[in-house]
Amino acid sequence: MRFQTPLVPARLIRRYKRFLADVALEETGQEVTVHCPNPGAMLGLKDDGLRVWLEPNDDPKKKLKYGWRVAELPDEQFACIDTSLPNRVVKEALLSGSIAELANYKTVRPEVPYGTGSRIDFLLTQDGLPDAYVEVKSVTLRREGNWAEFPDCVTARGAKHLQELSQIAQSGARAAMLYLVSRTDCTRLKMAADLDPTYAREFDHARANGVEMLCYASTISPHEMSLTHALPVDPSPQGGARLV
Repeated sequence: MRFQTPLVPARLIRRYKRFLADVALEETGQEVTVHCPNPGAMLGLKDDGLRVWLEPNDDPKKKLKYGWRVAELPDEQFACIDTSLPNRVVKEALLSGSIAELANYKTVRPEVPYGTGSRIDFLLTQDGLPDAYVEVKSVTLRREGNWAEFPDCVTARGAKHLQELSQIAQSGARAAMLYLVSRTDCTRLKMAADLDPTYAREFDHARANGVEMLCYASTISPHEMSLTHALPVDPSPQGGARLV
């Protein structure tokens, strides 16, 4: 997936109010407020002075003329902070058959209602195969070694998705949670049980009930983002005993 408009570099001054950030454009030094499309804690991705990449727009209906898309990390690594982009990346990969576990499905339908007031990110169908319900999560947290971790803050909505996928798996359809690691400096995934113990317990429960836990790496640059290869998910229990 290529960015529709070439990104421009800036330096982060501060991120605040969840969806706003102040930056200094690198070319002119002008300070502007930009849209930050990420409601999470963004641990390690909001330090003052961080080099960031913005997508400009000339839409007269939009008050903010830039959207923050990418954070530049040490050693020429990158992270995508826009939580809306991973679904576009995964959709491209599903349609091209790039996700091995799901490559046999030819029909890909996004945002299909299921569960209790929820919409599955993708419903995959194919004659002769059980329907496959696929939920996508963008992973941007790294704290130690080459581990990517999810989530970066408490996510009651994420826990609800795991519960609903468990019900799908128990009904006989396929249910998959696909974690897209939206940074280029990690090679494996585990749950951040200290940040959200409930989510970690629900992860264990869902995996035990047959929910497929998939993880894929991505390549990210100021020009494009795409899904690449599968990454291992920590096979050990993530959250201890589950509260009922």
